[in-house]
Amino acid sequence: MEDSFINITSQNRSYDDSTTIYFNTEQKIMYVVTCIIICIGLPLTLVAIHGVCSLVRNDHVAPIYIINLLISDLIQLCCMIVEVVLPEDSIITTIFLFIYIFGLMASVGFMVCIAMERYLFIAWPLWYRFRPTIKTSVVVCVVVWTLPLVTFLSIVFFADLDDMLIPFAVLLLLPFPLFIFFLHGTVKALSAAISVPADEKRRIVAVLILVLLIYTLLFLPSIILFLVEEAKNNNTFNGMCNIFLRLSPLADVFLYVFSRKGAVDKLLASLCQPLMECLTPDLLEGSGPITI
Repeated sequence: MEDSFINITSQNRSYDDSTTIYFNTEQKIMYVVTCIIICIGLPLTLVAIHGVCSLVRNDHVAPIYIINLLISDLIQLCCMIVEVVLPEDSIITTIFLFIYIFGLMASVGFMVCIAMERYLFIAWPLWYRFRPTIKTSVVVCVVVWTLPLVTFLSIVFFADLDDMLIPFAVLLLLPFPLFIFFLHGTVKALSAAISVPADEKRRIVAVLILVLLIYTLLFLPSIILFLVEEAKNNNTFNGMCNIFLRLSPLADVFLYVFSRKGAVDKLLASLCQPLMECLTPDLLEGSGPITI
């Protein structure tokens, strides 16, 4: 790993003046964008965590996966703060880079858990309600935190920097078919649920669509970057992928806001109704209350 970083550093030093100016400009843009994300994302994440804690104090069922998702976002934001401070010790920079990647992988895992929970609640309601959901959720959270850590450490110790990109991209790509499956299964189950009101159907599917959009827009470009050799040589595309990944904590905060009942229900319905009508016209039919 250290040899890989040394090689990259030596290559960067061999660039001509024009390339150096380009990278300096790109680094300045990245610095400003990172500062903006920290200034907006950190307080919003803390407010969202406080909102989740207020639900627990009011004897509501704790949204365990959302809590852990926000914690993983908080880890990423703290690592961004360290990057902005620009420590002179390269070892510290590398350590916090690894912590950032770990938090990023954990956040993807908890996004899968949120989508899975919505799917199980709608597609398998009896099984979901009679299972010890709190204990099961805690076990799942432990697995989600442990699995990225073990996998990432294995990749770090048994591969160099260049060889890390492909397995890391494969790990990020695995949740994509799961998001599609959960969305399709939830839509199919809701289309047959006559006891669910139309606005409730739209809200449930809108959250799953939002999860899929967040993953597609923010994570898939980086997966393409890691897998396609031509994309690695495109500096503009490389910088955009980096910015997209840094925006994921902000997107997760909006996911938390949109998952709650409130004033955003009509906005979600207006944004997602055309896509939902294409998925199934039966989704707009139904009556009767449901509580999530």
